[in-house]
Amino acid sequence: MVQNAAMGDESEKQSGRDETEEERLDRKWNDLLQELRVMQTGAQLTAGFLLTLPFQQMFASLDHFQKGLYLLLVLTAALTTATVMGPVAVHRRLSGEHVKERVVATAHRLVHLVLLGVSTLIAGMALLIFDVVVDRAWAVTVAVVLLAYLVTVLVVLPSRLSDEKF
Repeated sequence: MVQNAAMGDESEKQSGRDETEEERLDRKWNDLLQELRVMQTGAQLTAGFLLTLPFQQMFASLDHFQKGLYLLLVLTAALTTATVMGPVAVHRRLSGEHVKERVVATAHRLVHLVLLGVSTLIAGMALLIFDVVVDRAWAVTVAVVLLAYLVTVLVVLPSRLSDEKF
């Protein structure tokens, strides 16, 4: 089943847990909600930080690239914040329709989009700040290093851990 592959596959059934399919889906849903709470805070704080920048005196002196990057970051923050709310909206709409497996699978996919959004915000903010404070060459270098680190921590590490047999 496609949803099971997205949610953890057969290895979970062999984990020694004594739970029904409904209990497993409830546990996965609660786990996803906890993860979303952590990411929501980060996305909201980042958005709040970005929204204060135009009201600073130095903002007017930003060049065309910096203002464009700033607007892209504001858009990314807004989309990431909206995506964090997606699983709740899906759950509200489908609650009671006995389709929790679809709700959990959809939330799982949306969490990946939120991770992408938060990662983009982290690297983009570093790019903007280093560009303003130091120079563009340093800014690009720092952003590339941050993106490599984020890919390692958020993609490579979880993939390696899921491939390991315990």
